[in-house]
Amino acid sequence: MAEITLVAETGRRAGSSESRRLRAAGRVPAVVYGHGVAPSSVSIDARDLRHALSGDSGLNQLLSLRVGEESHLAMARSLQRHPVRHTVVHVDFQIVRRDEVISADVPVVLTGEARAVEQERGIIEHPLAALTIHAIPGAIPNSIEVDISAMVIGDAIRVGDLRLPAGVSTDADPEEPVVVAAASAVAAEVAEAEGAEAEAAASAAAAAGTGAPGTAAGSERAAGEGAGAAEEG
Repeated sequence: MAEITLVAETGRRAGSSESRRLRAAGRVPAVVYGHGVAPSSVSIDARDLRHALSGDSGLNQLLSLRVGEESHLAMARSLQRHPVRHTVVHVDFQIVRRDEVISADVPVVLTGEARAVEQERGIIEHPLAALTIHAIPGAIPNSIEVDISAMVIGDAIRVGDLRLPAGVSTDADPEEPVVVAAASAVAAEVAEAEGAEAEAAASAAAAAGTGAPGTAAGSERAAGEGAGAAEEG
């Protein structure tokens, strides 16, 4: 994974008024920490940060972070966003090493089309949209792809079924569902209605065959018995 260079401006003063001033000037307040480096308050150009984190790697993008005279290999580990505008209002940068295993959240992307599920009016549920993995920074995948084209209603793909790249592991429960092919509420209602109709038809057929009262066969039998009683009288 190629690194993207970001230049951090040092000397940021603490306080909300200073943070508002920086944001008004198009900069994002930030903190740099990790590997024995004392946490330092810096600021980053908002456009440069947006560009660095808008690629396929997202927050897992490796950064060459220049802080004063030093340059650190780092990753953006925590972003705070404005509740309305959703712009980044603060970011934490963690210094990492190329040979250390770190944790990262990687999106789970579904590929293919579950045609059998669509034909049965089912739905594809995706309860696990991201998976926490462990890998060295350069081996963190942009995403984990899951092919759903062979799924039918009732199928489930679990964490233990995922094919992780070499050097990538996870502590997630192997039985945790990632994708589930389920019957939709509409399909379930239709199936229930069809089942009720079939049961009613079977009951009617059985009643007709045994001549139960209230059926045609039962009426004919009752009529015959009545006629015989009249002749005897």
